[in-house]
Amino acid sequence: MKLRVIAVGKIKENYIQQGINEFITRLERHTDVEVTEAKAERIKGSLSSAEMEQVKEKEADRIIKQLNNRAYTIALDPHGKPMTSKGLAKSINNLQVQGYSSIEFIIGGTLGLHSKVREEADYVLTFSHMTFTHEMIRLILLEQVYRAFKIMKGEPYHH
Repeated sequence: MKLRVIAVGKIKENYIQQGINEFITRLERHTDVEVTEAKAERIKGSLSSAEMEQVKEKEADRIIKQLNNRAYTIALDPHGKPMTSKGLAKSINNLQVQGYSSIEFIIGGTLGLHSKVREEADYVLTFSHMTFTHEMIRLILLEQVYRAFKIMKGEPYHH
């Protein structure tokens, strides 16, 4: 199984990047993992609703160009469906059984995802109804995927 995270923007906080690197290293013992960054639009000052949609659409076009049409795609969005850690493990396992060799997780930029990315995705997932930065979500996603692989292998994971 190959896992790919397509995320808008770069990680600016060093402590978040260190956490991401740690979970990538841990995940590589279980699966192939790759993080691809799509260029974020520059946001200058306050934007109108129409300008926000334009920013999200430009970022969406960059994301969609990078998608592998053979991969199962999961978009992370606050309006998605929640899932437990065990549920994520079961879903990844089921996708493997169904013959998928690749899963792509999509994380939007500062303003979130444009609707066309959500429509393109096979599944729209939320981790919480709370708001997190797109940087934090990348770290949380990698931790949860690592946890899922530990669960699938029947190994304990408590830290």
